[in-house]
Amino acid sequence: MATIALPQTEVKQPGRLTLLLRYLRRNPGLLVGLLMLLGLVAFTVIGLLTVNTAQAYPLQVRVRQPPSWQYPFGTDFFGRNLLAAMVVGMWQTALIGVLAGAGGTLIGVILGFISAYFGGWLDAVIKGVCSILTPIPALLIQVVIASSLDKRDVTIYTMAWIVVMLAWMGPTLVVRSQVLTMKERQFVAVARLSGMSDLGIIFKEILPNLLPFIAAAFVGQVFAAVFASFYLAVLGLGPLREPLLGNIIWAAQGQGAFFNGWWWWPIAPAVAMILILGSLALINMGLDELANPRVRRSE
Repeated sequence: MATIALPQTEVKQPGRLTLLLRYLRRNPGLLVGLLMLLGLVAFTVIGLLTVNTAQAYPLQVRVRQPPSWQYPFGTDFFGRNLLAAMVVGMWQTALIGVLAGAGGTLIGVILGFISAYFGGWLDAVIKGVCSILTPIPALLIQVVIASSLDKRDVTIYTMAWIVVMLAWMGPTLVVRSQVLTMKERQFVAVARLSGMSDLGIIFKEILPNLLPFIAAAFVGQVFAAVFASFYLAVLGLGPLREPLLGNIIWAAQGQGAFFNGWWWWPIAPAVAMILILGSLALINMGLDELANPRVRRSE
């Protein structure tokens, strides 16, 4: 009796873009965070192209002007166009966050791999330093360091350096714990038996699997760096001449903006900081769900 061969249907796997859109549909918080961040980026880029950024500095426009068609965010006591100050300040705040976040994440990844993969006394030293420094409030150390510097020498790059000094401990512990788990898995053992070098195993086998964790750690460090630069500037410990969002609020507080009826002065930078930190927090939570299989939602 002859058998009839049924035609086999090929199952088409969804592409990366399709999987990304499905994930965003399941995770509206990440989508909202990305849209908020894209809106802030668009505001900054368009502002840099259309606004006279020289007006972000003192003695450029009429002082204490309320919001109007000419000055949508008004002007402050020092003769700055607050729209121009917002555009420049958001760019500078983002630069501090990205530089400090990237530096802290890079140092954390390197130290985490060294500690977990090679072990021994290196692991003991790195883990011990992190265990000692982690409980100390970062705000206290950053305030002490920033207040000890000459205000004329403080720049946005100096602020990024101050934040980086304490931004590597979190990524180090996260990467260390993940590498400790992954280096015991079967695919690493197979690579080691095949004669692959330690660097080959790290860069070709372990590191690609850690990219979601590293991305989440980077966004978290950018959030922490932006927040740190904000509160240091609000305390008057930032580059005072630069229109950082925290500096604008610090100057408004020093001149009694609300008591004098200049309500528009601190409103715009405060709303901008809420949007920046809110978008980064939503993105960080979304990436954490993507990186952590224990909380990842199923299709």
